[in-house]
Amino acid sequence: MRTLDVGWVTCAASPECAGSAWRPYGRCLAHLDHSELDEVVRGLSPGSAIDLRGTTAGRHLLARILSATHGRLGRARFDRAVFPEEARFGGVVFGGDVSFDHARFHRLASFLDASFAGNVSFREVRFSRELSLHGVTVIGHAAFDRISAGRDALFGAARFGRAASFESAEFHGFATFDGTRFTGDATFRGCRFGRTVSFRKAGFGGLAGFEAARFWAGCSLAPIAVGRRLSLAGAWAGDGLDVTARDCAVDLRRLRVAGRLAVRLDGAEADLEGATLRGPATVVGRGAARVTSLRGLDSEALELNGVDLSVCGFAGIHHPERLRLTRCAFATTPRGVRFALRWPPMRWWTRRRTLADEHAWRGWSGSEADPPTPYRLAVLYSRRPAAPRPPSPPSAHLTP
Repeated sequence: MRTLDVGWVTCAASPECAGSAWRPYGRCLAHLDHSELDEVVRGLSPGSAIDLRGTTAGRHLLARILSATHGRLGRARFDRAVFPEEARFGGVVFGGDVSFDHARFHRLASFLDASFAGNVSFREVRFSRELSLHGVTVIGHAAFDRISAGRDALFGAARFGRAASFESAEFHGFATFDGTRFTGDATFRGCRFGRTVSFRKAGFGGLAGFEAARFWAGCSLAPIAVGRRLSLAGAWAGDGLDVTARDCAVDLRRLRVAGRLAVRLDGAEADLEGATLRGPATVVGRGAARVTSLRGLDSEALELNGVDLSVCGFAGIHHPERLRLTRCAFATTPRGVRFALRWPPMRWWTRRRTLADEHAWRGWSGSEADPPTPYRLAVLYSRRPAAPRPPSPPSAHLTP
């Protein structure tokens, strides 16, 4: 027996085999003869620990292990294992922590309705064909960082009890998370979706993070429930993006969309600072929905309907005349009389709607953003579509 840099004692049957050696044979399960394998299988029972690290696990070997344990495994290690045939773990109960890190599935990988009582890790696993975790239940943490799914990936109706991570994962086929529930944070930072991906009726107990994700085809995040924040900061969508969020913060800063963008906010607030929208875009609000920033926005055609813009900054926006505003609320000038140390000592304001940028420029708000210059403020007012009545000029609207 010898120990390679994989971290376990490897199979003595071949220098090329990295399978974990079983005592007293010194070889992996795939290199045991029939009588030796029979002896190992007879020693298994429901809840037994399984070590197939680095092992080539064919259909027959998996079937014997699952049959002997009645589909109930304890601590299970499949790191760097190779599955040359269909790997079916449907309905299997994993009673301990499970690791598949760096494993290779050459055909179907099915975990339909499987249950993981502990943590599960699929980091850097390669699924050459279909992957199904439909209906799985994970009580602990789940890690799918840097996985590659060659064909369709199904996560619908899954339940994740704690944090779930899919950072830098690649989905080359259709991917669905419809009806999936993430009790904790779910991070998809840097993911690549080659075809349509759907999160319809998915639920996120904490953060739903899609920072710097790439959606080459359509993406539907409508409707979803998010406990804390939905982030698409720095993401790119090549063929449309559909978002419906309720009672949470929606971070769309630096978002780039080549196709149609549809955002529906039900009591939620959205930040579109620095976004680039190359197709028709709509943001429709309901209830206490609001947009907090359009600073630096570059949009071909954006319609805002029914949202609160009282704290929304417009400074640096490209083509403000292309905005369409319907049923939007704006900030207003201060109420009552104001006293000053310079002449005239008493001033009052004409009641009118204003942009939040003017509040920042006049020092009425506690905004930390740099206020626009009087010239830029005048430009925003002069190019607005159906916006508040402008001051004339903004620096001289005080009425003694």
